[in-house]
Amino acid sequence: MKRILKIALWTIVGLLFIGSFVYLYINSRPKEERYNLVNASTRTIERSTVLTGKIEPRDEIDIKPQISGIITDIAVKPGDRVATGDIIAKIKVIPEASSLSSAQNRINVAEINLEDARVKHERDKALYERKIISREEYENSLKTFEQAKQELDAAADAFDIVRNGVSRYNATESNTLVRATITGLVLDVPVKVGSSVIQANTFNDGTTIATIADMNNLIFKGKVDETEVGQLAVGMPMEIVVGAAPDMHPTAEIEYIAPKGTDNAGANTFEIKAALHLPDSIDTQLRAGYSANATVILSRNTGLLTVPESVVEFRGDSCYVYVLTDSLPKQIFERRAIDTGVSDGINIEVRSGVDSTACLRGERITE
Repeated sequence: MKRILKIALWTIVGLLFIGSFVYLYINSRPKEERYNLVNASTRTIERSTVLTGKIEPRDEIDIKPQISGIITDIAVKPGDRVATGDIIAKIKVIPEASSLSSAQNRINVAEINLEDARVKHERDKALYERKIISREEYENSLKTFEQAKQELDAAADAFDIVRNGVSRYNATESNTLVRATITGLVLDVPVKVGSSVIQANTFNDGTTIATIADMNNLIFKGKVDETEVGQLAVGMPMEIVVGAAPDMHPTAEIEYIAPKGTDNAGANTFEIKAALHLPDSIDTQLRAGYSANATVILSRNTGLLTVPESVVEFRGDSCYVYVLTDSLPKQIFERRAIDTGVSDGINIEVRSGVDSTACLRGERITE
């Protein structure tokens, strides 16, 4: 019995030893390397660049008051559409003491002149009726009297304008009513009721009451690197991708390339502007300031013999591919130099070295 157990034990040990040897032998043998095969093909290669920028209205108009004062009413809010002449806000005038005093003095002087003209006119009228003075002298005194009346009315109107900002003769066109100067969309209203505002003058730009823009006339404004600006030209088409509206793909046309670059973190960039071509009603989905990318095709070459750039081996200034020369019993490849041309980053032009019938070594097949 013990002898049988010994024989069985040694048999198991022997089988384990033989199995290990066979396993190690099989795994130590070199495996055959196999590769996917790629053929050259004729295609169109486009070289393009992507520019980053924003969607902006062509013109943003800042509405500023014509007088200084305090906002008493605001008739619009951001997002409202307005037409030229619509009332944006109302202003209560806070007159300057010196201006108000000057306007009051003008009234006082006008009243004195009117009283003097009235007295002279009444005296000349009596003399004219008694045939003592000529008709011409009488008419001159009448004219002076009428002019004095007009001067008093003008002085009183000037006083009202200084004190209230409203003319008694044209209240609808009062400077206290701030009106839209263009038709468009209200983008911003940076003031509130009760805010003090000042008019534009030589020393101050004035207070902006509202910003209005025509959202049917949009542009793409972006930057292009100095290495690519020379390949762009006015009139080149662009395809716009708006991050906030990925389903929208408006086109654009370059209309401006800055003649002078700006330093942007050590790299010179040039500003470009492109006019957006929008279908009807698309402006309701676009907002001023949306980030966007613009794709510009720099060059397009058709009918080129190309291969995937991944199969090309780059060594210094030379390029090589591996051409299949035999597939049985195993794949055999020949390293062959090629002359390359334009590339789009995925495919590259082959000018010489291989033809369309060549099978090239691609990615290795994992077994």
